[in-house]
Amino acid sequence: MQVLVRDNNVEQAIRVLKKKMQREGLFREMKARSAYEKPSEKKAREKAEAVRRARKLARKKAQREGLIPAPKKKAPLGRSR
Repeated sequence: MQVLVRDNNVEQAIRVLKKKMQREGLFREMKARSAYEKPSEKKAREKAEAVRRARKLARKKAQREGLIPAPKKKAPLGRSR
């Protein structure tokens, strides 16, 4: 992972890095690895994640086919020019 620092603006680079790490799931993985997870808990978690993914995929497919309305897009905050 790589982040460019522009005009010595380290704070902005750190924000960008945190956002990239969040998208990649690094924080979730670090939290999961901080303590032992029993095999039964791991199996239940993985099954729940699979169900969540399947529901999301079904919802997206239904939206594409017009069976359910697509969610309304939010206006960006603080971006007025």
